[in-house]
Amino acid sequence: MAKKWQTKITLNTKEETYIRGYPLTQMIGKLTFSESIYLLLKGELPTENEKRMFDAIFTSVIDHGVAPPSVVALRNVISGGNQLHVGVAAGVLAFGEYHGGALEDAMKFFQEYAKDEEDIYGLAERIAKKAVEEKWRISGYGHKFYKDFDPRSKKLLDLAKELGFYGKHCEFAVSLEDAIEKIKGKKLVLNVDGAIAAITSDMGFDYRLGKGFFIIGRIPGLVAHAFEELTEGVIFRRLDEETEIEYLGNPPREL
Repeated sequence: MAKKWQTKITLNTKEETYIRGYPLTQMIGKLTFSESIYLLLKGELPTENEKRMFDAIFTSVIDHGVAPPSVVALRNVISGGNQLHVGVAAGVLAFGEYHGGALEDAMKFFQEYAKDEEDIYGLAERIAKKAVEEKWRISGYGHKFYKDFDPRSKKLLDLAKELGFYGKHCEFAVSLEDAIEKIKGKKLVLNVDGAIAAITSDMGFDYRLGKGFFIIGRIPGLVAHAFEELTEGVIFRRLDEETEIEYLGNPPREL
């Protein structure tokens, strides 16, 4: 009879903990953090190139300043008197469709359209035409500051070519960027989420891991911001009613 909980990830015994069958004590000091993450997610040890690609991907999203919703939420929660782990949790909870969700959506999009397609360039032209005509919002494209190209995307895609992970999903992602520009006369850059989505798709990962990749990469940044807020931040952060808040409701009135 099957037991209540089943897992293929980790086995704990009185003598040892096994991660995907490998003794944890043998992993310590032998595997890098990225290699261990790959093992957990994929079930097997990465090659040297897979490890390098994972290192680059996680580094590319490690932090993006104070402005994103996750860091604003984190710092406000800690300023209310909470501890580091509560702030980090608040930051993770701020990830959603518009912050951290683009990677998974882009992976799903690339895998859905490029999976069995042979004519990648023709596909990109067809999808671009349809997207422009129907005003699609395509995850993984566009950036507030980068208008010509996202330097993080270029770095990752160049490395993917070097390491052998530049396949049809990457070709489709880049070709779609070019096709949209030809139709619109304006570039919609492939951003870092889109680049990671294409590369991890070519590495064989399921799109449902997309948010997980972003969370794993961004957690160190959240921890750093949480610690800074704990040690150097403002107690009880709040907006200034006079300079930062505009009231648009009814004027004061008698009940």
